[in-house]
Amino acid sequence: MPLINYSSYNQSVSFLHKHKHISTIYAGMFKKFPTPDYKREILELQDGDFLAIDYNLKNTNKAIILCHGLEGNSQRTYMNSCATYFLQRNFSVFAWNNRSCSGEMNRLPKLYHHAAIEDLDAVIQFALTKVDEVYLIGYSMGGAQTLNYLGRTNNINERVKAAIAISVPIEVKSSVESLKKGFNKVYMKNFTNDLIPKLKYKAEQFPELLNWDKIKDIKGFDDLDDYFTAPLHGFKDREDYYFKVSPARSITNIIKPVLIINALDDPFLGEDCYPKEFAKNSTTVYLEIPKYGGHCAFPMKNVPHSYAEIRAFTFIESLSNV
Repeated sequence: MPLINYSSYNQSVSFLHKHKHISTIYAGMFKKFPTPDYKREILELQDGDFLAIDYNLKNTNKAIILCHGLEGNSQRTYMNSCATYFLQRNFSVFAWNNRSCSGEMNRLPKLYHHAAIEDLDAVIQFALTKVDEVYLIGYSMGGAQTLNYLGRTNNINERVKAAIAISVPIEVKSSVESLKKGFNKVYMKNFTNDLIPKLKYKAEQFPELLNWDKIKDIKGFDDLDDYFTAPLHGFKDREDYYFKVSPARSITNIIKPVLIINALDDPFLGEDCYPKEFAKNSTTVYLEIPKYGGHCAFPMKNVPHSYAEIRAFTFIESLSNV
């Protein structure tokens, strides 16, 4: 019965961080955590594009692969905090950047999305040339990529042991609708402001590809995904995109142990992002729903690390004891 009815985070959160926006904004804007000592390697892809992977080879036996969220990168605070926590516990760390997120624009028209599992697979294959086994940890969109990878990839390497998905939009449309409400619109505006310069760059690279004049009409994800995300990645429209890239389509096929941690107060998640009935009947997908935590936040009292990475570690450790 992998629906986890009790989360110890509910007793570990300070009064101030019981407010979803305070937690989310603190973690995203004010909390700082130094970047680990990484080596960066450029991975050339079969389609002619590339990925930048930052890694620290602490232990050739085991590693985590970290997947960042929308418009994040390998050196965001939540990534650095998680990486450091696992490095201190003798894991190697591979933190990869989705196309266009490494500080250098990618070569091809397409960018990335919630089901960009081919790129994640390339990172996994790269990591497996250096370590014996890997565990996947994905945040937000990176959590969706992780779940989609496990649910849509045939014959997954047995050295991919398990995964943790944090603050993940199980149903992308539900998440988008949530971001249209009240103060949540601020987060949507930040995302669109980050993505518009990339689209303008793509317009210069590939002027013949799309009607780039639509950039000026972008007001939110509806416009962004209808005009650009969907057509750039082969979907009919935003509704087709939202439906097909949602982990809700793939989690039923997951056979590896997975922990999903979605806070009940997450301003990025709609009600369809908490698959309780599915989890009740699953033997592999664990769902933990803390009452608090915000989005990719989960701050702890007097502890530099977040509950999410601590819980990810205990989940991985519990598997070795089975």
